[in-house]
Amino acid sequence: MSTPAPDKPRFVIVPHRPHARVLLAVGLGLWLLSLVAVYSWATMRAAPGLSKAQESLTLNTKRAAQAEALVKQLRQQVATLRRSDQISRSANTEVQASLAEREEEVSGLRADVAFYERLVGATGQRRGLSVHEAVFTPEEGGTWRYTVTLTQNLNRGAISKGEARVSVEGVSDGRLRSLRWEDLLQKPGAPGQPFSFRYFQQLEGSVVLPEGFTPQRVRVQLRADGSTVDQAFPWQAQAP
Repeated sequence: MSTPAPDKPRFVIVPHRPHARVLLAVGLGLWLLSLVAVYSWATMRAAPGLSKAQESLTLNTKRAAQAEALVKQLRQQVATLRRSDQISRSANTEVQASLAEREEEVSGLRADVAFYERLVGATGQRRGLSVHEAVFTPEEGGTWRYTVTLTQNLNRGAISKGEARVSVEGVSDGRLRSLRWEDLLQKPGAPGQPFSFRYFQQLEGSVVLPEGFTPQRVRVQLRADGSTVDQAFPWQAQAP
């Protein structure tokens, strides 16, 4: 008869190992210390760069503000200079226009002085009744305003008296044509324009030129004291 085998124990008692836990705790502590060391080292390395970046940002912000202020100031100066230039140009244009008017006025006054000197001056040429000039100025409505200047300085104490007629020669439809005094006034049998003066007189009036007529020459006829003066001038038109 065999002897039965003994039963295996259900629980096994493992001997306690305290040094394993210590090693684990030490390793964990060393790992934490390494993290702290790495963080401190990174912070120390990054701190100067961050400080410089902050200083650069502050400096650049200040420079940008200064540049913006300068740009604003320059724009204001440009706008002021543009306005000043416009004002200067406008003033210069006005001055030039005024100067041109004054020069034209002076030229007219010189012509008047020369005219009077020839007429009544001691060295002026003595002439009997004559036509100094005939000028036409366009008017509204298609009419022309004429100014005929008559002079005489041969007999300074005498009065020249008579009547004047104006005629205009030109081209119409490709043909030469002469418009008589009656044609210009559009009054058949119209009498001449009377005049009476001692040294000079300007005769004025309005005439009508037919459509399509191109004036080329003006003829003025004077009748006084039984004598006739007939003078012709190139057509002279002036601005209104």
